[in-house]
Amino acid sequence: METLPQDARKVFKELGTCSRTFFYFLNREFGHTTETEERAADPLAGGIIQKGHQCGMLWGAALAVGAEAYRRAEDSNEAIALAITATRYLIDSFSQKTGTANCREITGTDFSSKLQMLRYMFFRTNRCFGLAEKWGPEAVQAAIEGLERSQEEMPSEAISCASETVRKMGGSEEEASMAAGFAGGLGLSGNGCGALAAAIWMKALAWARENPGKSPFFNPDSKKTLEAFEEVMGPEMRCSDICGRRFETVAEHTEFLKNGGCARLIEMLAKV
Repeated sequence: METLPQDARKVFKELGTCSRTFFYFLNREFGHTTETEERAADPLAGGIIQKGHQCGMLWGAALAVGAEAYRRAEDSNEAIALAITATRYLIDSFSQKTGTANCREITGTDFSSKLQMLRYMFFRTNRCFGLAEKWGPEAVQAAIEGLERSQEEMPSEAISCASETVRKMGGSEEEASMAAGFAGGLGLSGNGCGALAAAIWMKALAWARENPGKSPFFNPDSKKTLEAFEEVMGPEMRCSDICGRRFETVAEHTEFLKNGGCARLIEMLAKV
C-alpha cells in the first residue's frame, strides 16, 4: 500500500452503489476481493435501503475492515474488537470530511420521494462521486490505522450485536466478523441500527448467491426484513434511541449484550 489509490470515482461509476464501491475498494487494497459479498452490500446504499442513515460508503468500508480483521485475528473476540475499533476510525475520518455520517444530510435527498430521487440522479450524483474520490485515500489510511491498534488495547471479550445477528441467521464466523463493525449503530456511533443492517446484508447475500451477477439492491427479502423491523420498532432506527444510550467502548457494548440488551430485536431479525 505504498501508493494510495486515486480511482474511487471510476470504481463507483462501474459498480453503481457507494456501499459496494467501498467494500470492493478497501478489499482490493488489502489484497482480497469477494465479489458476492461485495454485491450484497448494495441495499445498504442510501443509508440502509435508502432510508438516509449512515452513508453507504461507511457500511461498505466497515464490511471490508471486518473481513481484514478476520484474516488478522487469532480468534473471534479479537476479530470483532478489531473490526469495531477500525470502524470507529472510519466514522471519525468520514465525519471530519463531511460534518455528518448520514446520507440524507450529505445528498440533500429523501430517496423515498420519486421527485427528489430524479433530482438527485440528474443534478447531484457528482456530489457523491466527488466525495468518494476525496475520501477514498483517507478511508484506506483510517482503516489501516484502526486495524493496527496495539493488541494490548483490545478487550479479552468482544460481542457485536451485528455479529450475533449474523450467527443466528446461520452465517459463518468470517461473515460475523465482516459485519462486526456495524455494532452500536456503526462503530458504536449510535446511528442507524447495526443489527438491522447486518440482517439486510445477510438476506442480500443469500439472494446474491442464488442470482449470480445480479444486484440485490431491490431484493424482496431485505425489504421484508426492514418492514418487519418497522412493525416492531416503528420509524425509529437510531441505535442510541433504541438502546437508550450510546456506547463509548467495546467492553460497554459487550456488557450490554451479555445482560440481554437487544436480544429480542436480534431474535426477531434472525427469524424474518
